[in-house]
Amino acid sequence: MSRVVVMDHPLIQHKIGILRRIDTPTKDFRELVSEIAMLICYEATRELPLQDIEIETPMEKCIAKEIAGKKLCVVPILRAGLQMADGIVANLIPSAKVGHIGMYRNEETHEPVEYFCKLPKDVAERDVFVVDPMLATGGSAIAAINQLKKRGIEKIHFLCLIAAPEGVKLLTEAHPDVDVWIGALDRQLNENAYILPGLGDAGDRIYGTK
Repeated sequence: MSRVVVMDHPLIQHKIGILRRIDTPTKDFRELVSEIAMLICYEATRELPLQDIEIETPMEKCIAKEIAGKKLCVVPILRAGLQMADGIVANLIPSAKVGHIGMYRNEETHEPVEYFCKLPKDVAERDVFVVDPMLATGGSAIAAINQLKKRGIEKIHFLCLIAAPEGVKLLTEAHPDVDVWIGALDRQLNENAYILPGLGDAGDRIYGTK
């Protein structure tokens, strides 16, 4: 079964409170998305496997730790997921490779439509972190993870800032082997499949197109 982790760290909750505000400027919104994504990823990578490696300090040789295997890949769901990926790769895991999956929501059916998928050649050998600010209906997340699994990827985690219970339920039912890391779990979806209380359209607020 999927492990669903809702963040309770005070810094994450404080920053999400600022993120939600209608009067938070675009510049601040972008920075907050990156910062919160980095903090969530910090928690989500806590159990990555380590291996011993011999290094030399200025004083002597010693045994240190490094992440085992091919390490990590961050896959944002376009377009809003890009800001999360930027925060993670720039500030936390600069050696991670990055893939991209393009999805948009049909405004009438609320179903995801895929338009782009580009992944590193060795992505199946890596731990993959799919990132998208909002987990609303769950459709985009499910479709993106379907694409990853078709390419033989097994170690998949999903990270989001805000989630609705409906989306969490559908995602964990569709992909019970994928752990889900959530900044805040909100009340419900409205009739237009937007999260309440939510923060509006994350992509529009990131890119100033609202």
